[in-house]
Amino acid sequence: MARILITSAIPYINGIKHLGNLVGSQLPADLYARYARGRGHEVMFICATDEHGTPAELAAAKADQPVENFCAEMHKVQADIAQGFRLSFDHFGRSSSGRNRDFTQHFAGKLADNGFIEEVSEKQVFSITDNRYLPDRYIEGTCPNCGYDKARGDQCENCTKQLDPTDLLNPRSAISGSTELEVRKTKHLYLKQRSLREDLQRWIDSKQDWPILTTSIAKKWLNDGDGLQDRGITRDLHWGVPVKHGTKDWPGMEGKVFYVWFDAPIEYIGATAEWADAQGLDDSAWQRWWRTDMGADDVRYVQFMGKDNVPFHTLSFPATIMGSREPWKLVDFIKSFNYLNYDGGQFSTSQGRGVFMDQALSILPADYWRWWLLSHAPENADSEFTWENFQSSVNKDLADVLGNLVSRVTKFCASKFGDSLPEGGEMDSTDQALIADLEKRLSAYEAAMDAIDIRKASAELRAIWVAGNEYLQGAAPWSVIKTNPTRAAAIIRLAMNLIRIYAILSLPFLPDASAHMMASIKSEDWAWPTDIKSAVQTLKEGHKFEVPEILFRKITDEERSDWKVRFSGVRS
Repeated sequence: MARILITSAIPYINGIKHLGNLVGSQLPADLYARYARGRGHEVMFICATDEHGTPAELAAAKADQPVENFCAEMHKVQADIAQGFRLSFDHFGRSSSGRNRDFTQHFAGKLADNGFIEEVSEKQVFSITDNRYLPDRYIEGTCPNCGYDKARGDQCENCTKQLDPTDLLNPRSAISGSTELEVRKTKHLYLKQRSLREDLQRWIDSKQDWPILTTSIAKKWLNDGDGLQDRGITRDLHWGVPVKHGTKDWPGMEGKVFYVWFDAPIEYIGATAEWADAQGLDDSAWQRWWRTDMGADDVRYVQFMGKDNVPFHTLSFPATIMGSREPWKLVDFIKSFNYLNYDGGQFSTSQGRGVFMDQALSILPADYWRWWLLSHAPENADSEFTWENFQSSVNKDLADVLGNLVSRVTKFCASKFGDSLPEGGEMDSTDQALIADLEKRLSAYEAAMDAIDIRKASAELRAIWVAGNEYLQGAAPWSVIKTNPTRAAAIIRLAMNLIRIYAILSLPFLPDASAHMMASIKSEDWAWPTDIKSAVQTLKEGHKFEVPEILFRKITDEERSDWKVRFSGVRS
C-alpha cells in the first residue's frame, strides 16, 4: 500500500466555475483519488477555495456584502457544487483560514532569514478613477508577446507569458475600464527566485516522467528570454494575509498583504492541517503528509491543474518551499491540462461564457458530465465541448453499452430465474475466452490509470464494457435457455458477476452509477478484481438481486437543440 497526496488547483472564490475549470483540475484529481483508494492505497485528497485578492473584494462589493461574509457564503456554494459532482475531497479548505495565515507568515519569515526576500521600491499603477492601486490582474491591455487584447498585468492567458503591468500596451483598469492611470512609487517584498534558479533547474531536470506540457512550460519560464525573474509577493490591499515576519511585525510593510499567488499554494498545507483539526488530530497527522522529517519522504505527491497554473507550481511554490530550507515535501508529479473550449469559442469565467457547474447539474446528473469530460480531457491538446458530441457520447457509451448490459442481464435473470442467481452449469471455452480478454483489458486499464493517462483509461474502460456486451450477444442466453437451461444459468450468473466488476472499475468515472449497480446486485464487496477468474465467480448461486431503474437515459434531439440555444448566450 502506498501513501498518495493529491491536490487540485484551488478554485477562486469569486464565482461558480465552468466545466473547463472542472476538467482541468478537480475532476481528474478526483478520478485518480478514487482509483488509488480502490487499489487499496492511503489517499489524502485536498482542495480549498482561493479567497484573497482584489477579485474577492470586488465581487463582495458587487454583492453588497462584507468580503468575509461573501467568501464564507461562496465557499459553501462551491463545496455544495463539488459534492454535486461527487468530488471526494478529504478536506475542502479555505485559504483565508488561520492555518494558512500562519503558514504563509512562517514561510515568508524563513525566506527572509535565508536571504531570499528583498525589499524593493517599485512603481505601481494607480487608477485615478478608481482611487486605488491596481493589482496586476486588474490591469488589462494588449500582450506585447502575442497581441491578445485582454491580457492581464501578471500573465497573458492566451500565450501564458509572465508579464508586469508596465509591459502591457494600451493598459486600462479592469475595474472601471478607465485609462486614467498613473505610476506611483511603493515598497514591496520580492521573492528572489533567481537565487534559487539552480535548485529549481536540478529539480525540474530530475522529473523525467512529467507530461510534456508540464515540462515545456516549466522550462520555458525558467529559461526563455531573461529567464526566471524575482517576483513580488506583497500587495497594497486590505483583504489578505497581513505581511509579517513569522509572528513578528515587518517594519515598512504595515497595511500590506501577501500576494494571493504566494499564499494560495501554501493552502495545500494549510488545508491538510485544517483536516487534522477537523478530525481532532494533532499536528503529526498532517505533518506525516508534508514534512519529510515526519514520514512524508515515502509519500507520492501528485498535483492537478490547468496549464495556466503550471508556472506557479513548477517555479514559485517550489521556490518558496526550497527557500525555507526546511524539510517540506515537494511535488512528485504534475498532471497539467490544456484548455477545454466551448462550442466554437472559449469557456470563460470572467466573460460568463459556456456551461457552468451549477447549470450542468440542473439538467443532468453528475455521471453524465463526468464521463464526457474525462473521456474528452484536454491532455495533449485543447479539446472542444459540443452538444452533438456530448449527446453521442452519452447515448452510445453510457446508455447503449454500460446501461444496456445491466438492464438486459438483470431483466432476463428476473424473468427466467426469479430474484436470485440460478444454479447449474459450468464455464465453457466461451467464458474462458472472455476471462482471458478481460485480464488483458484490465491490465491495460490499470496501466493507463497508474500513468494518469485519462483519455486512454476511459477508452480501456469502455472496451471492457463492450467485451461484456459482445460476450452476452454471442452467448445468447435467451436462445440457449430453450434447449439448455443449465448453460443459460451459467451464462447469466457470469454476466451478473460482470455487473459487480464493472461497478468497481467504473467507480472512479461514474460513482453514482457504480453505487446503483452494486446496490442492484446486493453486494458490498468492492475488492478490486485482480483475479478475473475468481471475480466472475464472486456472486454465487442463490445470491439475491433486483432489477435496477435505468442507469442512463438517452439525450433526445429536442433536448440537445434546446440546451444548445439556452447556453449560447453569456451568463450574467
